[in-house]
Amino acid sequence: MTVTAVSSTHPPLPPTEEEERLARLRLLRSRRVGNVTWWRLMREHGSGKAALDALPGVARSAGIDDYTPCPEGVVRAELAAGHRAGARLVLHGDAAYPSDLGLLADAPPALWVKGNPALLQRQMVAVAGARNASSLGLRMARLLAGELGRTGLVVVSGLARGIDAAAHEAAIDTGTVAVMAGGIDVIYPQEHAGLAARIAETGLLLSEQPVGVAPVARHFPARNRVIAGLSRAVVVVEAALRSGSLITARDALDLGREVMAVPGHPLDARAGGCNALLRDGATLVRGAQDVLAVIAADAAPAAPADAAPATVHADPAPAAPAPGFQERAAQGLARVAALHRQILARLGPVPVAADHVIRDIGAPAPLVSSALAELELDGHIHRTPGGGLALAS
Repeated sequence: MTVTAVSSTHPPLPPTEEEERLARLRLLRSRRVGNVTWWRLMREHGSGKAALDALPGVARSAGIDDYTPCPEGVVRAELAAGHRAGARLVLHGDAAYPSDLGLLADAPPALWVKGNPALLQRQMVAVAGARNASSLGLRMARLLAGELGRTGLVVVSGLARGIDAAAHEAAIDTGTVAVMAGGIDVIYPQEHAGLAARIAETGLLLSEQPVGVAPVARHFPARNRVIAGLSRAVVVVEAALRSGSLITARDALDLGREVMAVPGHPLDARAGGCNALLRDGATLVRGAQDVLAVIAADAAPAAPADAAPATVHADPAPAAPAPGFQERAAQGLARVAALHRQILARLGPVPVAADHVIRDIGAPAPLVSSALAELELDGHIHRTPGGGLALAS
């Protein structure tokens, strides 16, 4: 008996969600397809599968013959490796994808994350700075990151030596995101393997690179732009005139994000970049309250000049801070002001040792030390040659 083949009159079935996700990742991993090209192809063809099917023709029109897109087996192997590493793939369009990052012209279409992805929906502040940081710079990074974390902000940094590591350490209990230059399973520098493991328990590791990729020089500027894209503000603690931290700051400026810097001594090369940022209009940071004030003002809705003062509410958009952020920020500023009043009430014209002040206040020593530095910078107190503290005359 002869069977006559009859073509189906039904339209082809749409790809399943898994097939579309595989197609999007294959498109991204295909030769000569970077982020910008990926976005263009998606706009032109409407789906990952359609773009992937059109890719050989696009390559031929560009003079590239015998073009083959990334094989399905390659991305399946990457997915398996990511899962073995305990990581999760987040594609643009997924609920977990950070909306602020999606505003980049070359936003990463895919992210590998390990840890708590819910942090990506909270408001973030980047703390960046020198790898060869000074003791004072490291202390400032810890104080800033610790206090910012306690007000509900997520601290973002790059897992590098120096300022990055200090910021992660200080915010590890409240939530920190480490943006990695290499694959999610490749810790660099290797000495931070323990720190990365702790971040994965309470915070989040994040990378746009394929699993297993070792970082090379070009990956670090790309990582810095992700840090800027995630953050509502970038705080530079120490940076030389030519440093990756200034790349992060420039990326933040291009995105319309706040750029802030901690001033340093003009003769310290590690402060050259920060001082240059301040000269060019960055917000001067003396403590966490300066950062909180700028972020709170940036989040406040505009009101007519003759309007009555209104209660400030958090932005309800998907990229908004966690519920209650404004209240926590206001409470944080109130706590700082109360601490300042306590310190001033315990000081007089006779110098008192700083250790005695810290013990008398009863608050955590880092908070009191930070408050003392702020009061000294503001001219309310001064240090005597013997190291004592007294009210400014």
